[in-house]
Amino acid sequence: MKRFWLLFSQAVTVFVAGYFVVATLQPTWLQRGLATTRAGISVIEAPASTGSQPAAGSFSAAARKASPAVVSINTSKAVRHPRSNDPWFQFFFGDQGAQAQMGLGSGVIISPEGYILTNNHVVEGADEIEVTLSDSRRVRASVMGTDPETDLAVLRVQLDKLPVIVLGDSDQLAVGDQVLAIGNPFGVGQTVTSGIVSALGRSQLGINTFENFIQTDAAINPGNSGGALVDVNGNLMGINTAIYSRSGGSMGIGFAIPVSTARLVLDGIVRDGQVTRGWIGVEPNELSPELAQTFGVKATEGVIITGVLQGGPAAQAGVRPGDVILQVGGKATNTVPQLLTAVAALKPGESAQFQVQRGDERVELAVVAGMRPRAQQQHQRR
Repeated sequence: MKRFWLLFSQAVTVFVAGYFVVATLQPTWLQRGLATTRAGISVIEAPASTGSQPAAGSFSAAARKASPAVVSINTSKAVRHPRSNDPWFQFFFGDQGAQAQMGLGSGVIISPEGYILTNNHVVEGADEIEVTLSDSRRVRASVMGTDPETDLAVLRVQLDKLPVIVLGDSDQLAVGDQVLAIGNPFGVGQTVTSGIVSALGRSQLGINTFENFIQTDAAINPGNSGGALVDVNGNLMGINTAIYSRSGGSMGIGFAIPVSTARLVLDGIVRDGQVTRGWIGVEPNELSPELAQTFGVKATEGVIITGVLQGGPAAQAGVRPGDVILQVGGKATNTVPQLLTAVAALKPGESAQFQVQRGDERVELAVVAGMRPRAQQQHQRR
């Protein structure tokens, strides 16, 4: 035992002496992570990562899951000078011919059958549409149908082994939830930005007829239109469609169409070739004390009708100017967007119960909805 302790003490003494000599003559040897570059410069490197787990707070897993299903969309259409057929114009300037106008946007693959969701304004009027996948594959796309009233369009491509995004539940989103915007801004290539849900149910923006936007401060720029808004799990929450900007770039106010709306449009276009909505032929307005006094109605909530189309479904059911619609099919309608959404959800040809405030009494009317005429609208978006 005595010999063992003697050997141990001698080993410790030699180690301490060696450490002292190295610390005195070559102190840099003892610096952790020290490495030497090819030029002979000493640098300190971080230790190599041994695990596959992302760093705390990283969204890399969500980005890896969703990004392959987000595509870049390039469009082109032939545009002729408005006076190209004028003989005098041709005499002075010659035959100018058609000029190719290029467009840029994004899209999301939502089905293995090749269906892609994007914005209507991305593909509107395009003669050719080319889709570029994240793996660099390029393919021509055909337009299955468009819905200008929600600014959505459905494309289709014929390719095998397509990456498909996972659809989330946008109705479960809450203000403050973290989200990612994925798209191809300015044509620089696929880009991921992060932010939070700033507001829900944004409407009356003058962008679409039917508005129920998710507002986010995730950076959305030109070229992001039609791209994906996903949650931290990489599930699709919305289709990026517009920004509020005074400079043309992101100012922290972007809008996305909820995936719940996009699914309805997708089903309608694939099944019927168009989105079929109910229509009753009225001119609705937000209820104000001035309008209530003008029409002599005693109501503090609901949507006031200031005009009724002669011979339309509402007129045939007995709806009059000055009526305040309180409920449609048992659901409250306190704003014009709520009324538009409720009426649009009605099946044409079927009767729905409307609760109406007329003067100081409430009446029940059975309205048989017609089919909403298709509207062609153009708006400035991103």
